[in-house]
Amino acid sequence: MMGDHVAVTAANPSIACAMVVADELTRNGVREVIVAPGSRSTALAIAVHDNDALNVHVHPDERSAGFVALGIARQTGRPAAVITTSGSAVANLHPAVVEADSGQVPLLLLTADRPPELRHTGASQTIDQAGLFGNATRWAVDIAVAENRVDAVAMWRSTLCRALAAASGVHGSPGPVQVNIGFREPTVPVTDDGRSPPESFDQPVDGRSGGRPWISVTSGRCLPDAEREAAARTLVQHARGIIVVGQLAASVAEAQRSAVAIVELAEVLQWPVLAEPGPVRAHPADQVTIGFGHHLAASRALMADHRPTFVLRVGRIGVSPAVEAFLQSESLANVEQLLVDPYASWHDPNRQLTGVLAGDVAATCQRLAQDIAIMPERRPEQGWLQWWKTVDSRIEAALGELVDDGDLTEPAVARTCFRVLESGDVVVAGSSMPIRDIDRYTPAGTGVDLVANRGASGIDGTVSTALGVALTRKRGRVVALAGDLTMLHDMNGWLLSPADRAVPDITFVVVDNNGGGIFSFLPQAKFVGAFERLFGTPHGRSFKRYAEFHDLAYHPATTVAELEAALQRTRTGQNLIHVQTERTANVVWHRELDQAVAVVIGELASG
Repeated sequence: MMGDHVAVTAANPSIACAMVVADELTRNGVREVIVAPGSRSTALAIAVHDNDALNVHVHPDERSAGFVALGIARQTGRPAAVITTSGSAVANLHPAVVEADSGQVPLLLLTADRPPELRHTGASQTIDQAGLFGNATRWAVDIAVAENRVDAVAMWRSTLCRALAAASGVHGSPGPVQVNIGFREPTVPVTDDGRSPPESFDQPVDGRSGGRPWISVTSGRCLPDAEREAAARTLVQHARGIIVVGQLAASVAEAQRSAVAIVELAEVLQWPVLAEPGPVRAHPADQVTIGFGHHLAASRALMADHRPTFVLRVGRIGVSPAVEAFLQSESLANVEQLLVDPYASWHDPNRQLTGVLAGDVAATCQRLAQDIAIMPERRPEQGWLQWWKTVDSRIEAALGELVDDGDLTEPAVARTCFRVLESGDVVVAGSSMPIRDIDRYTPAGTGVDLVANRGASGIDGTVSTALGVALTRKRGRVVALAGDLTMLHDMNGWLLSPADRAVPDITFVVVDNNGGGIFSFLPQAKFVGAFERLFGTPHGRSFKRYAEFHDLAYHPATTVAELEAALQRTRTGQNLIHVQTERTANVVWHRELDQAVAVVIGELASG
């Protein structure tokens, strides 16, 4: 760490720039850095390695490194930094950048580049990488190559402050930022490396006194009193309203803070909350959250008899097609739908919104609850909320009888994970079927956190994201639920180098149906001739050998009891629990379960 009063100098301009970058990162609260090894990024790699305030993780695959940083940022809420060398290494960050952009995750990309004199000359490992990610970044800047200038340190430090402010969402929503830095040799901490012209740097590289950032940035998003009070008066007029909650803030802590406030508002209004998997669904104490909103929304008869007169939406909806269809159904054509979002994000694919409250979710919902609680006109309808909770509990009872003691189906895998895990544990859910099975078949109130890459909703980077979560998770255990193609797609995630750092404890539950199981539910499945080759894509790979190759403890499970036992004995270490299923049978299982749930709902609707 650099001293505040002793003038610190560097051996050459490249080292000076890298030392300043590492120091300014720590002053702005960054603690985790992922380094993908390379030559042009040598100065940055050495600088962060030598900075004791930074936790440095090394990953040889830039694509996976980006997702490890993404997982860290989702868990901590702070920007995580990833360092790459020049050339195609930078392009490998693009999938993580897309997810960070769509998922509003703070990410800092420190991409080392060749100096200007080598660009557009055919020099090795040189591409046009400044601004490579286009509109996916919140800000992108190409820093001039480091030189021995009196104003260089101020420029480097102020640029880092601006980049981190942009990544944290000062100018909008959080997201990825690229700082592209050209480095001349020497890039090692000497004036003369014996192979390039000597270059010195004689300016002090110190930052502000007291460990302060070069520029301190403060922001806040409070909804004006007049707008909030008007919204409260609107909400209180509706005794039959519902709250629909989708993806909340990217960080686990911020999403949990929002969940508490949403539940408080729902309790005051006595409205049911139809929540996607996440902190609202997980809340262990509330009496308002509906765990099986997908099934309820899918019942036209039910919705006709229990039509809400107002819909308050929070976050982006996207896991359940039934909920999406319900929100755009004819029965809600004249029903107001109001979105609460801190960044006024346009979460309205079906053009159903009638208004947006652009304010911090936790603060807005908490203040709305306080306003409504003292309104004399508040008249919750007796039985409205209770009816929804009764239906929800009946669905849970039916699923428990059909799934918990039966075959180890894919829905049973999801239910078993959430039944065995404890409050404070976290599940990292892969896209495709795992997140859908969690949504449709697991109840509310488990207390188990959930992390999922639901920005772009791709399967890429799931292993790396989960490892990033595990590296920085402070309490509970981390269990990832993923399909076989998801695990194979990100095999390189396991190349995360432990070096002298502790290897994180993590357990992967792999649902292996030898291919793309989700496609069996889609119209493509009717085209038998092309289906297996183009969509089913059987891979025939052994997950026992997969585990052996990556030094994971292997635990096969063929029954619910075996899965329960495997989850109980894998609390430490790196583990792979392997569950094999069959794609055609899986479709039948899901349809039978959904039909059984529909019968329960039908009985309650007719009664």
